[in-house]
Amino acid sequence: MHTKTMEGLIGARTNMNLVDTPMRVYKEARRKGDLGAMERAMGYANDFKGRAEEYKKVADEGMEKEAEEAKEKEKLEREEELEKKREEKREESREQISRLEHADTVELSEEGKAFVRENQDSGIDDVSLPATNPAVAKEPVLYTSAGTAKPAESKPTVSVSV
Repeated sequence: MHTKTMEGLIGARTNMNLVDTPMRVYKEARRKGDLGAMERAMGYANDFKGRAEEYKKVADEGMEKEAEEAKEKEKLEREEELEKKREEKREESREQISRLEHADTVELSEEGKAFVRENQDSGIDDVSLPATNPAVAKEPVLYTSAGTAKPAESKPTVSVSV
C-alpha cells in the first residue's frame, strides 16, 4: 500500500472519530440550552470534518499513484514476458540452424546450373529428367567415403519385398 494512501486513511479515520466528542458536547449543550457551547462544539466538529475530507483527498491521490504504479509494473512484466518469448524463439532458431549445419549439403555443378536455367526458360517444371538434356545424361557413378566419384561397374538394382 502506498504511504499517501495509508496516511490519508488513518488521518480521515482519526478525524472522524474526533468528531464524536464535539458532537456529544453539542448534544449536551442543546439539552441545557447553552448556545455558546453549542456553537463552539459545532466549530470543532466542522474543523475535524474538514480535516477528514482533506485526508480523504490525500488517500485518493495515494490510490491513484498506486494504480499508476501497478499499471507500470504490469507493463514491465508483460515486456519481460515478451522478451523471454523472443529469446526462446531465437534459441529455437539457433538450434534449428545448428541442426542444419550438421545436415548433408548439395552443390550443383556448372552443367547442373545450366540445365536448370535452360529448363526454367523453356517452361519445363520437372528438372529431374536427364533425357531432355544430353549434357546431363551420363553414366552412373558411385561416390566413395572420401568424396571422389568412380564409375559404377553395373547398373544399380533395387529389390523390394513386402
